[in-house]
Amino acid sequence: MTKFATFAAALGLSASSALAGGYVAPVVEVEPVVVDTQPARSNAGLIVPALLLLGVIAAVASDDDDDDDDTPNT
Repeated sequence: MTKFATFAAALGLSASSALAGGYVAPVVEVEPVVVDTQPARSNAGLIVPALLLLGVIAAVASDDDDDDDDTPNT
């Protein structure tokens, strides 16, 4: 039993010496952020007016107010 008590005392003393010292905050290295300075290219500036123009053309083409009738009025 004395061997066990001696071993436990030695283990306890060595464990406390292993934890000696103060807290050291971890150092986190931050990598610089690379920002792309060129804006993304988009054809939305051409697509939207083209679609609006097609809509106007379709509206004019579907107009049913034709005065040209093939049947004569009697």
